[in-house]
Amino acid sequence: MTVVVTTRQDINLETVLRVAWQNEPVTLSDAALSEIARCRTAFLNLIDKDPSLVIYGVTTAMGELAHTRLSRDERERHARIKAFAAATSFGDPFPERVVRAMVFARLANFLEGHAATTPRIALAVAEMLDGRPMPTVASSGQGGAGEILALYPLFAELTSRLDLEVKERGSLINGSPCAAALVADSAIAARRRLQRAEQVFALSIEAFRAPLEHYDAVLESLWGDEHEAAALSGLRNLLEGGTNERRNYQAPVSFRIVPRVLGQAHRALAAAERAATISLRSASDNPVFVPPDDDHIYGRCISTGGYHNAMAAPALDDLAAIWADLCLLCDRHGSKLLNGAVSHLPNLLMVDRHPSDSDGHGALGYVPMASTGYLEQAKLAAQTTFIPGTESAGAGQDDVATTAFIARAKEEKAGRYLDACLATLSVVASQAFHVTRRSAPPRLARFMEEVRSFVPPVQQDRILGPELEQLARHFTAETFRP
Repeated sequence: MTVVVTTRQDINLETVLRVAWQNEPVTLSDAALSEIARCRTAFLNLIDKDPSLVIYGVTTAMGELAHTRLSRDERERHARIKAFAAATSFGDPFPERVVRAMVFARLANFLEGHAATTPRIALAVAEMLDGRPMPTVASSGQGGAGEILALYPLFAELTSRLDLEVKERGSLINGSPCAAALVADSAIAARRRLQRAEQVFALSIEAFRAPLEHYDAVLESLWGDEHEAAALSGLRNLLEGGTNERRNYQAPVSFRIVPRVLGQAHRALAAAERAATISLRSASDNPVFVPPDDDHIYGRCISTGGYHNAMAAPALDDLAAIWADLCLLCDRHGSKLLNGAVSHLPNLLMVDRHPSDSDGHGALGYVPMASTGYLEQAKLAAQTTFIPGTESAGAGQDDVATTAFIARAKEEKAGRYLDACLATLSVVASQAFHVTRRSAPPRLARFMEEVRSFVPPVQQDRILGPELEQLARHFTAETFRP
């Protein structure tokens, strides 16, 4: 399949999944190319009609030299400067799917002519998604005011083989396609991670035999929140067909608040998806070309702060925070299940062995300690991202740095720590079913078998760390599968 794009609305979460995650190529429609050409002609008319016009990077130089006016001949020479100067970031590279999402998001500026480039540049960007290897873009060291430290190396090869014309270099390296790609990638992954979290907590609730009233449908109207209603409904669906032999009094707090906390996860996911949807279709170029209208017959070209995406980082921070909160619930659930005085379950630690053969903990007894470690790491990763200053603040224009790269790095870490905590809880819950000789509810049966394929029930003490790690890696891989 090929993704055909005509307008900015065609760049969305669905098409990012197809292009970035599933490697589908992209084609620009004839209507899109016609509009790009029309706006390019209008832009050239605009700068020809008014020799006194000030347009950053077009009639002036860039960066600290923005005050320098360029003659017509100087404009052409300035446009042909190769885009290598700011390729200074280094470190672990972004996955290829993320880089593909950045390239795809870059097209938003071109599609309706707001980049004011020739159609060949838009076509060259789209052609980068034809299956060829992606350029390397570092995920670290991204402390620029905009995204040029990522966009320079991303489009370096393209600019090295094409003679760029006026405004085209700036239209490749300005704007915020990286932030749009990062929040979109995290939103796609978050929906899958949340589905897995709901399965694990439902399995834990059933293993504990918590009263179903904690998840009653009437709570949806009593609480009055669509996201908590989604969590309640999802839990009831997964728990359907479970045991009728449940405790006759309320479960611990960590079991009763699951729908509230999962509701916040749904809320954070919705915010991330909204931020991604808006960001992906945003014309964020600087300067941005506004096509001709009745009040501006030649159009306008205005400088903006479009390269600073202010909604991406808070959305990513909210995801990181809820991943940390869910890590805490995993830790509490696991501890309660293992405490027979609370769970009223047979001793999960003493399976098929005499007490004198154990240190009192057993292999499973140490699992919550690992979970606590991942919880604390998730909490560290979930700190709020504030706008950072830059070292060049005293020298010129670039006095703050963009936030999306930093927030994305923290959200990714917190998500992987949650995968580890989900793995530990699912194993403890699986053990509870094993020692009570119960089956999981029908909609959780396959999931429990999936867990046991990595960590079989504990019959006698063994080293569980490598098995838990494989299960956690499996959860992460399932989150990011194409």
